[in-house]
Amino acid sequence: MKQSYTVVGTNNLANATKYYDALFQETEFKRVIADERMTYWGCDWMMFAVASPYNKEAATNGNGTMIGLNLNSTEEVDNLYQKAIALGGSCEGEPKLKGPYYSAYVRDLDKNKLCLFFQVA
Repeated sequence: MKQSYTVVGTNNLANATKYYDALFQETEFKRVIADERMTYWGCDWMMFAVASPYNKEAATNGNGTMIGLNLNSTEEVDNLYQKAIALGGSCEGEPKLKGPYYSAYVRDLDKNKLCLFFQVA
């Protein structure tokens, strides 16, 4: 079994789409589907999406919920972390070595938590 997609909620799809379009601009994630409720980005191994909740209630971030994005290098972790912050995201942990992983933690515009990491050992 392997994970095939991740969806995070948003209360402003236009802003969230703009944020992730810019964040993923220089990665292997490319926008593949968009409609009035969801926008998807994908690559060979996974899909990532932002969505307005189906039940039309407010989107909330999960306390303790985190999405891990396995990147290709420590430089990519650094670059994506800096870009996430510059786009209006917030820091939850600056890039550094943590055991066998070089990782950084950010929250997007809707406070969804992302871990950007690369396994160095």
